[in-house]
Amino acid sequence: MTAEVVERVDRHPFLAGLAPAHRAELSRYGTPATFAAHERIFAEGGVADRFWLLETGVVALDMRDPGRGPLIVETLPAGTVLGWSWLVPPYRWAFGAQAWEETRAVEFDAVAVRARCDAEPAFGYAVLRCFVPVILERMQATRLRLLDLYAVPGPGGGGWT
Repeated sequence: MTAEVVERVDRHPFLAGLAPAHRAELSRYGTPATFAAHERIFAEGGVADRFWLLETGVVALDMRDPGRGPLIVETLPAGTVLGWSWLVPPYRWAFGAQAWEETRAVEFDAVAVRARCDAEPAFGYAVLRCFVPVILERMQATRLRLLDLYAVPGPGGGGWT
C-alpha cells in the first residue's frame, strides 16, 4: 500500500459510503493501473480475480453473441467500479471489458480482498454494500439492452403489445 493509492481510494466516489477505516483496509490491496485505448481488460468467462476503481477514461462491457459478435451492454465512465464477478462463485467474468480510451484506475487483488472479507465480516459486509447497487444496475442495463436487441414486433409491426 502506498500513500498515493490510499489518497486515490479515499477520493473515489464509488467508495464514498465506506468508512475511512474500511477504505484504508481496502487500499492495502490496490495498485495503480493504466489501460491503453482499445485494450482488452478481460474476457467473458475468464477468471475474475481483480476489480478496478475507474478514475479516467471509458470502459465498455460486452457479451458474446455467436451470430452477431460482441454486443456492448454498457459503458462505464470514470468514477465507477469495473468488476463484480469476483464476489460470486465460480469467480468468472459475466461480461468482457475493453477500454475505449486510455483509462486510469486503481486495480485490486480480488482474491486477497475476498479473503479479508471472509476473515472480517464487518469489512466484508461494508464492501458488499458498495457492490450490490452496481450488480443490480448492470443487470438492469443488460436486460434493457437485450430487449432492444431482440425486440419482436407485435401484430401490425408496431412493436410490443
